[in-house]
Amino acid sequence: MLSWPTYVPFTAAALLGGALLWTPGVPLMAVCALALIGAVIAAVHHAEVVAHRVGEPFGTLVLAVAITVIEVALIVSMMLAGGEDKATLPRDTIFSAVMIISTGVVGLCLLVGGLHHHEQTFQLDGASSALAALVALAGLSLVLPSFTTSAGVGLYTVSQLAFVAVSSLVLWAVFVFVQTVRHRDYFLPPTNASDEDTHAAPPTVAQAWVSFGLLLVSLVSVVGLAKQLSPSIESGVAAMGAPKAVIGIAIALLVLLPETWAAVRAARADRLQASMNLALGSALASIGLTIPAVVLVSVLLDLPLVLGLAPKDLVLLMLSFLVSTITLATGRTNVMQGAVHLVLFAAFLFLSLVP
Repeated sequence: MLSWPTYVPFTAAALLGGALLWTPGVPLMAVCALALIGAVIAAVHHAEVVAHRVGEPFGTLVLAVAITVIEVALIVSMMLAGGEDKATLPRDTIFSAVMIISTGVVGLCLLVGGLHHHEQTFQLDGASSALAALVALAGLSLVLPSFTTSAGVGLYTVSQLAFVAVSSLVLWAVFVFVQTVRHRDYFLPPTNASDEDTHAAPPTVAQAWVSFGLLLVSLVSVVGLAKQLSPSIESGVAAMGAPKAVIGIAIALLVLLPETWAAVRAARADRLQASMNLALGSALASIGLTIPAVVLVSVLLDLPLVLGLAPKDLVLLMLSFLVSTITLATGRTNVMQGAVHLVLFAAFLFLSLVP
């Protein structure tokens, strides 16, 4: 355990402490950016150790929930600091996370897996359940506010917010119950998996607990350093003249780095089932946990919260769901599906910069 994954999280945490104590200059910010990348890689390593100990699908659930909780903390802290100026930040970040995962992460996994293994398979029952829940959650949280009439455009009333928050939390909890208890077999990899990690001896209980602790340190460091770098990101966005929604994209990209790395590595190792579990589970957790948290903060502190998407974003979201339904309908994937998803991801990024 005394190797680079042990030292990097504490180094990143120390640099985060230095950035909080002193006004960071350009050299310190550059070092913090490198520490952020190192913490991401360390987080993936320790998540894989925990995952190998507890098995699927609990392993991927650990990383998805841990990162989503930290994402919620980052969004809420920025809401409290920004006030009315951050009314659309939760929407932009959640929408960006869903688009990044459903087009970018899934597309990259399918492309990398297809290039290395020609064709891959996954459990269709689990993927279809997750995708159905994701469509429902996104529709209630991001689509309907643009069409309801009780409040302004893109807004929910307090009662509507409460309903959506409870519905999101309940639907996510039911999915976790199905994934881990009721129909756990829907999310297990094929029994003939040939990846060497599948057959390697699992780590000891002590090693798993140490890795879990280091995973938390790594994730806190990732989000803390991302928050320290966010003013530089905002300045860069303003200098480019890009829309404010780009800030939400940048936050989602930073927070989702560990999950992306882990999902792509799993696909390259011919463990596409783990990639699908991580990607779709992360998208569900991103909505199911974030919406209740931001609604609670908005209602208790009387902060404005705009959830409804603009027409362009509505079309992109619906297009990504339609393509996901088609490409994941057979349980067999190749590079073509990956290319389609990645083209949609490129369109999302391009139209965010050039709306």
